[in-house]
Amino acid sequence: MEALQGLDSASRVLYIGTFSKVLFPALRLGYLVAPTRLVDPLLATRYFVDIHLPLLEQMALCDFIREGHYARYLRQTLHFYRQRRELLHDALQAHLGSLLEVHAPEAGLRLVGWLPPGKDDRRAAELATTVGVEVAPLSRYSLSPLPRGGLLLSFANSNQEELILGVKRLATALKQL
Repeated sequence: MEALQGLDSASRVLYIGTFSKVLFPALRLGYLVAPTRLVDPLLATRYFVDIHLPLLEQMALCDFIREGHYARYLRQTLHFYRQRRELLHDALQAHLGSLLEVHAPEAGLRLVGWLPPGKDDRRAAELATTVGVEVAPLSRYSLSPLPRGGLLLSFANSNQEELILGVKRLATALKQL
């Protein structure tokens, strides 16, 4: 799936990202991809917002990228998270096949599990909490009612054993719906 900025033929979209989530939160460095005509005004704005830029961190990150360490790190990280995603997807299929419809996305650190029609995702999230599993109801992120409820399931901060145990606990909770 392409980013909106890559589809912008009129040069009106800014693409903003951060290295904090990819590398580590304390880094606090981000980036901005902007149309050429906006670079000077954006730099002027940046100057007024924050005069003291983290030069040492920027230089270190520049070397990290230039020497190929960042690309290698990303490849390893993608492989690592792909394995976790597949493990979670397979465990959900095995233990919750009739209670949750899950499709593994190609990117991201979360899966969406769709509940059967008529099942309340907020109630499902409450039940999950009672067994020690944290999931987010999709309805929380929607301004209008969804055609069916769903749960947002994260796999980034759990090891394999925790993921499998969490799926088993979630299955126990969702059987009460």
